[in-house]
Amino acid sequence: LGFSGRCLINRPGLLVGPQDPTGRFTWWVRRIAAGGDVLAPGDPQGPVQFIDVRDAAAWMLRQSEQGTRGVFNLTGPARPLTWGALLETAVDTLNPDARLQWVDEAFVLGQGVAPWSDLPVWLPRESEGLHRVVIAPALATGLVCRPLAETLADTGAWAGPPVPASGPPRPTVGLTAEREAALLAAWRARP
Repeated sequence: LGFSGRCLINRPGLLVGPQDPTGRFTWWVRRIAAGGDVLAPGDPQGPVQFIDVRDAAAWMLRQSEQGTRGVFNLTGPARPLTWGALLETAVDTLNPDARLQWVDEAFVLGQGVAPWSDLPVWLPRESEGLHRVVIAPALATGLVCRPLAETLADTGAWAGPPVPASGPPRPTVGLTAEREAALLAAWRARP
């Protein structure tokens, strides 16, 4: 609190886009680009938030130049986004032959699927408050979030097919194709 009112403090949400080494958002981009049946978890009307790192960087630079002070949540998009809209836009942008297979949240969790790591970015209903962060102050100071399709396309162009990682090993992110297929088969076979 010693710097209260004298500095710019930004609290970014999930940063996504080209050059993202975490693989979280990129997993979805690669998965949908691969096509076929895609396990879509939970409620398509559930919220999701993230920000293209290029938009976050542009906002931070602009605010630094203007001498803005205060604490700002820095995520996006500017208008609320649902899981359904995210994944449908990804299909439209990356591979119209991908088929979303919506699977009930209780089933997904009951199968031992870990939110955020096995299905990156996705959070179950009880944790979805993390995807409802208020960003009005950042928007009021000029935060501009590029269109979702642009972030998806640019991330896809950068990511391409998976390649072996260089540098220190990173934790595996996302379901394997085999695990996803097994989950979808179990979902279809339930009574």
